[in-house]
Amino acid sequence: MNMNFPASHRVFLLFLLSLISTVQIAKPPKYSNDFMYIGVGAHNFGVGNAVVANVSDVTAGYWNPAGLTNIKTNIQFSFMHNEYFSGLAKFDYAGIAFPLDSNKHAFAINFMRFGVDNIPNTLDLIDADGTVNYDNVRNFSVGNYGILLSYARKLLPGLSLGLTAKIVHNKAGGFAKSWGFGVDVGAIYQIKEWKIGITVKDITTTFNAWQYSFTDKEKLILESTDNLIPKSSTEITLPRIQFGASYTKSFYKDKIDLSAEIDFEMTTDGKRNTLISSKAISMDPRIGIEIGLWKIFYLRGGVNNFQKMFNDAKRKTVFTVSPNIGVGLRFKSFVSVDYSYTDVGKTSENQYSHVVSFVVGLNKRKRKENTDLINATPISEPVAAPVETTPIPTEQLVPVTPDPSTPK
Repeated sequence: MNMNFPASHRVFLLFLLSLISTVQIAKPPKYSNDFMYIGVGAHNFGVGNAVVANVSDVTAGYWNPAGLTNIKTNIQFSFMHNEYFSGLAKFDYAGIAFPLDSNKHAFAINFMRFGVDNIPNTLDLIDADGTVNYDNVRNFSVGNYGILLSYARKLLPGLSLGLTAKIVHNKAGGFAKSWGFGVDVGAIYQIKEWKIGITVKDITTTFNAWQYSFTDKEKLILESTDNLIPKSSTEITLPRIQFGASYTKSFYKDKIDLSAEIDFEMTTDGKRNTLISSKAISMDPRIGIEIGLWKIFYLRGGVNNFQKMFNDAKRKTVFTVSPNIGVGLRFKSFVSVDYSYTDVGKTSENQYSHVVSFVVGLNKRKRKENTDLINATPISEPVAAPVETTPIPTEQLVPVTPDPSTPK
């Protein structure tokens, strides 16, 4: 059997095996940084977040940093605003990407905040004499912040690798705050119309160090109401693996584009309510499809969040999914406006959410072929063509006969 795979095949398989080997299956200490897994980009929500193989804009810094090498402009911005639970919680995102050296290198910075504002602090509601004083009520905010610094490089023809360093900050008024750090790595390999992608989030295990600050009066109130006073602690976020494959095809002289993808997300923090679950790991599929018309108008649909729920009417456990739909408008590679109507889960009364995002690109790049960028043959000095020379006619020499009378 012929096993002579191309170099890009071998590198991708080696990278894939090394990623999986670094993930240690361990008993989860607790959940943390859940806001970092909500997702960004209305385009991605519209296809059920099945994008780990086909993502190709600034949001790749979040989904799979290797996709940053596919950005088609010299600089790209993205913005998103989303509200959950009837506007109680707000999720904001902004990103900027800087592809360099044509399509060989790329950098990106992404920022996100998930927060609940104007929460009343009622610890001082009751005065010392037992009277209720609403003037003592102050509002505070709980915010979760994430900063993602990403770098991607096209290593071989068809193969891109990427890395994202994450800074996580959580703050609850003046009572508590934490700082955390982690790393994501990803790869995308393209074979004609197919793309294979993998991302390992929190591959180093992300640690959050919490600190708490309460006044003596607040501590006394917490103790008198049978509340525990938290102490400094550390949260741990275990790795999770996201991998998938996408297929893209154009029809009718590139007037219709079809893209479909299936992803799997594998968590390592114990049993979850997913389609496939065990004591050590859980796995949840994501399926998405996009149809583009004239490269201007796009229709999207996807399903994710497969769960088991007990149906009271049927008196048995049934499977449920979260449907997602979306539309988009795009002007070449410069402006994209996307909208999605997405299911955020079964835990809220208003479980569907409207998501809007924008992507703006500046200065379309002149992309080069992979052979011009990677392992290209060095250009040698031009060899001068031989110059055809015309022989110069020599003067006809007439032999001279010596005169016998001339003395020697």
